[in-house]
Amino acid sequence: MEAPSFAYSASSSSLLSLRKTPPSSLRLSRFSNTKHRNFSVRASSSGDSVVTLLDYGAGNVRSVRNAIRFLGFEIKDVQTPQDILNASRLVFPGVGAFAAAMEVLSKTGMDEALCSYIEKDRPFLGICLGLQLLFESSEENGPVKGLGLIPGTVGRFDSSNGFRVPHIGWNALQITKDSGILDDVGNHHVYFVHSYRAMPVYDNNEWISSTCDYGDKFIASIRRGNVHAVQFHPEKNVGLSILRRFLNPKSNMTKKPGEGKASKLAKRVIACLDVRANDKGDLVVTKGDQYDVREHTNENEVRNLGKPVDLAGQYYKDGADEVSFLNITGFRDFPLGDLPMLQVLRYTSENVFVPLTVGGGIRDFTDSTGRYYSSLEVASEYFRSGADKISIGSDAVYAAEEYLRTGVKTGKTSLEQISRVYGNQAVVVSIDPRRVYVKDPNDVQLKTVRVSNPGPNGEEYAWYQCTVNGGREGRPIGAYELAKAVEELGAGEILLNCIDCDGQGKGFDVDLIKLISDAVSIPVIASSGAGAPAHFSEVFNKTNASAALAAGIFHRKEVPIQSVKEHLLKAGIEVRL
Repeated sequence: MEAPSFAYSASSSSLLSLRKTPPSSLRLSRFSNTKHRNFSVRASSSGDSVVTLLDYGAGNVRSVRNAIRFLGFEIKDVQTPQDILNASRLVFPGVGAFAAAMEVLSKTGMDEALCSYIEKDRPFLGICLGLQLLFESSEENGPVKGLGLIPGTVGRFDSSNGFRVPHIGWNALQITKDSGILDDVGNHHVYFVHSYRAMPVYDNNEWISSTCDYGDKFIASIRRGNVHAVQFHPEKNVGLSILRRFLNPKSNMTKKPGEGKASKLAKRVIACLDVRANDKGDLVVTKGDQYDVREHTNENEVRNLGKPVDLAGQYYKDGADEVSFLNITGFRDFPLGDLPMLQVLRYTSENVFVPLTVGGGIRDFTDSTGRYYSSLEVASEYFRSGADKISIGSDAVYAAEEYLRTGVKTGKTSLEQISRVYGNQAVVVSIDPRRVYVKDPNDVQLKTVRVSNPGPNGEEYAWYQCTVNGGREGRPIGAYELAKAVEELGAGEILLNCIDCDGQGKGFDVDLIKLISDAVSIPVIASSGAGAPAHFSEVFNKTNASAALAAGIFHRKEVPIQSVKEHLLKAGIEVRL
């Protein structure tokens, strides 16, 4: 595990102890700047190559660490409030839920040190939640008070206007004033992943350096003096230039002419790597046909399409908007014991600066000694190893079934636990359904759809039965019912597979994807069946999918990622270049 950033976050137990409802001391009331402790301030002796990082113990901070090191800087972790005030430059990559972050900052005294540091106009860069916490309050699990340095309340996106919440993906900026650090990104897409945002009002106008349109115009970045903060993630792709300009403002970099044509949220093209141990125990990328990953030979060996870290790096260079790892070995024993998969994440995140999602076996466990591990502990280790999002499969099906049976949210399911601490934008639910044809929709009590291609006996309707354990076991719940339930339980995104289409190369199951993307207000990723660039434009034109994922055609180099994006551009669909 990454070395602890300061004593309070020395282990995941600091986050596990956080309550859903913040204590009364964090309830809404503007932070009083007159209550700051009288910390001493002295110049840092660490040198110009050192960056002080405030890591309060949640989310994927490893990607920020890797980006800083990639740019040639060293990192000094905050251990005490005094370390904040001794910093020559401070980066605060806030990830997760507002209330959980404020509770940690308050208990450790970091809140007062932060305010003191920023009020003295010291070099500061807040990222994502690190921007939101600067405002007076947030509606997330609240109202909860923030640091109170910028006027305004952080509220949830409005999904009633048809926009998906969370706001996930590569969107465009509208730069409102010279901010220095944004010089290279004005015409390019930058990466957002959040459900809450701060809105421009008269009282905070002097702070705003850029905005973004997503249903409403919200604050994308702020700047006053040496204080900067961004809602998006500058450690991702073109955003690295923002980190570079902040960390080295005296460099001789000149403003580059804009080459991008970003105007709105782009549709995402995602490369998926199914990872499992082969018969020799080595982790390999494989690809199945309807979930069968073994070669049809006498040896019946696991299909080997390459090494996970190498392929992920290649897809990043090829222009993939995200990389998704699915560990289909299944963690038959204990997920935290699967050190090779954790290493895959760590090594990949060192040089791949797009979002990483990992799935497989994220659920509650009791090991052979009787030691219990919650799904939150398991997910926390994956976040600390470089994952931006985690994907839950079978465990989400069981949770949804119980919720639909009782109508009660227990707060104990993996979905609820993880989304409460890290935010629902960090939780993906992977649904693995297969078609069940029926002649009459009244034959079943589950949601059916009229299919484009009739069934083997001429059936015009089908429902989609969810499966668990890698598609080996069917469950009495449909994909429609599951999707609705997991959205309520805290999922922020749905990865929608289709066993019937997997590996067939005949296109996505548009009937299924339209059914689910119309039913939920969270983003849906189309998966299974892509065989040509035209399949991507078809699914984007005919459904409300926010992204489309492929595996085999990329692994076998049948269709390059750039060919997909060039096709989408010609079809009038915005993509990240």
